[in-house]
Parts: sequence; C-alpha cells; structure tokens
Amino acid sequence: MKSYIVGVGMTRFEKPESRDWQYWDMAKEAGAAALADAGVEYGLVEQVPVGYCFQASTAGQRAAYELGLSGVPVYNVNNNCATGSTALMMARQFVEGGINDCVLALGFEKMKRGALGGGSDGGDFATSPVARHYGIMAAGHGFEMSPPTAQIFGNAAREHMERHGTTPAQLAAVGEKNHRHSANNPNAQFRDVYSVEEILAAKPIHAPLTKLQCSPTSDGAAAALVVSERFVVRHGLHGKAVEIAAQAMTTDTGASFASGSCIDVVGKPMTAAAARQVYEASGLGIEDVDVVELHDCFSINELLTYEALGMCADGASGKLVESGATTYGGRWVVNPSGGLISKGHPLGATGLAQAAELVWQLRGEAGPRQVPGAGVGLAHNIGLGGAAVVTLLRR
Repeated sequence: MKSYIVGVGMTRFEKPESRDWQYWDMAKEAGAAALADAGVEYGLVEQVPVGYCFQASTAGQRAAYELGLSGVPVYNVNNNCATGSTALMMARQFVEGGINDCVLALGFEKMKRGALGGGSDGGDFATSPVARHYGIMAAGHGFEMSPPTAQIFGNAAREHMERHGTTPAQLAAVGEKNHRHSANNPNAQFRDVYSVEEILAAKPIHAPLTKLQCSPTSDGAAAALVVSERFVVRHGLHGKAVEIAAQAMTTDTGASFASGSCIDVVGKPMTAAAARQVYEASGLGIEDVDVVELHDCFSINELLTYEALGMCADGASGKLVESGATTYGGRWVVNPSGGLISKGHPLGATGLAQAAELVWQLRGEAGPRQVPGAGVGLAHNIGLGGAAVVTLLRR
C-alpha cells in the first residue's frame, strides 16, 4: 500500500529562550499548519507519533492534546537527532501496513543554550547511550575539553583530511553554501550570508570546525500528515499529495566500530546501508534525485553523506562541494532550507522539517529557494547512538 504526505507545517526555528513559548505551543503551531495545509480536520487523525528528546515522558500527549482531545493513540519517540524522521517512519508504517488511513507525525524540541553534551541524557559518559562511540574516539584521538559532539565530528574531519587531502576551505564551503541558502528561508534560525574566509576565521570549536560550520541548539517544531491512497482519493487531495516512494532506517553494525575510525563511528556506514535500501525499494538512484535535505550537523557530515549516498566516490566530497555541484545550477541542490547549520537543529523536529522542505520543493511552493523542476527529493536524518533514516519522496 502506498503512503503520501498531504500536509506539512513548521514553526520558525529560533535560538533557545528567545521567544516566550512552551513546547506544546510550538507543537500546536506546526501541527495545526500541517492540518490546514492538507485541509483535514484533526478528528480524522487516527494515530500520532510524536518525537522529542529533552522533555519528560508523555510530553507527546501534552503537545498533541493542543490539537484535540480525540483519544487516539499517541506514541512518544526518542531516537536522538533522528527522532523526527523516526516519527515520520512510524506514521508511514501505520499507513502502508493498512492499519490507518491518516496519521500525524509531530516533532518538537525546546532546548537550552550552549553546546550539547555527549547524548540526550547529557550526563555521565560511562552510562551514556553513546559511551561506545566516544570510547572509540578517545582511543584514537584522546578526549579534550571541547563540546563532545563537535569533538567526534571534528576528529572525523581530521581523518578525512589526512586520508583524502580534504582542505579546511572545502569544509568551510559547506557552511558558506548553507548559510547562503538560508537567506531565502523565513523559517531559518540564521539568515546571514558569510564568505568561506569569514567561516574559516570564525571562533574555533574543535579544529578544523569553526562555529559557522556547526549546527546550533534551537527551539522549534514540525509536522507531516501521512495518508493512504484511498484517503487521497476520498478527500480529493491529489494536488497536495507527495508520495513516500521508499524509506529505510538502519542502526549501527560492527562496521561502525571495527575500524576505530570516527568517520564510521558518526554513521557513514549506517547512511550508506539505508541509502542502498531505499534505492533498491524504489527503483530510483541518486542520479534521479533533484533536491536533498541532509543532516549537516557539522560541515564534515555533509561531506561524508555525499559519499554515503553515492553522490561521489569516497574522498571526493570536498571537491564536489567546491565545484558547485550541490547548489543552484549544479547537479543537485543540497539543503536549500539552509540545513541544520543555518536553519537550526531542534532535535525532535529536524527530520520532519526536512520532509516539509522537500514537500514544498516538489510541489513548487518553495518561493525564492525553489529548485527548478524538482520531482524527486531525498531526506537524510541521523542520530548518534545510533540511527540513520533515508527517505525518498516523489511527486
């Protein structure tokens, strides 16, 4: 059975504590926008998977209740930075499995200022869900005082530079591109444009990464309404419907840890495996994709993801971004929203915001950031600990 996204919505992503709102306020805003986009009443929604990382148990109910007290099942989802796409995957499975015709996937996060800790618990590394991942990093690179997530990705960047000759300027080119793209996104946390030189000169976080190559903490929410083909027909939603052509989630295997490399620990093997699955399931390949929203939590992860998705050979991602192949006028447009680096990264909302951007792109509704002729979109969302979700959308 096929599944379709017929409504999407999101709040503006904002710096934590910059607006007087609660997580249920932002969830209501995003969820109501998705329902309004589809022209569907909340009373038709049969289940609600809700993603978040930093709120208490059953916060999903507290948020969904703002949309209505219909008594439908609400699921609380936490998969680190891949939480939003995990909620979307649950919604798709409910529909494609024939369980439901109409499911609302909702994600939100209300965060604190400052860098993230070593996992969603923010606590002792010995008991952290990502203790194994950081142990691999420490064995190869030591453990410093810089923010741990920036540290593990920064060390992946160092390995990439040593193996493949990737340059600091190529890493900075990712930040330059995504900040430039976000200037046309009213929902982005940051809309300033920077040169490669300005990005290289920004505050160091963990060399070679500077502040303008790192995603910020953010407040925000996003939502997607997923429905069956018969629901589309019954409610006349053909003009809104974007098909979920394929979707896959993978988690860590031995390949993540066997090499002792931070490149593998941060998820490149998971992403490559998920991409293979969606290409096989859909009959589409990266050559068919027009627009990509991928998980650029740090500039190096965008480069690693190019390689994992098959956009270039291993080690060639620095040259790919430098060539202009991943911006307007190139082979693909990657992160037209500004990506996590500039649009922002409220963990529970990120994957659903990626889906929203792609739906707008595939409908031709993205305004000044529209990718001309976009017909196939790919979303990539990853979380340490770990989970990688790749989604192919088709108009």
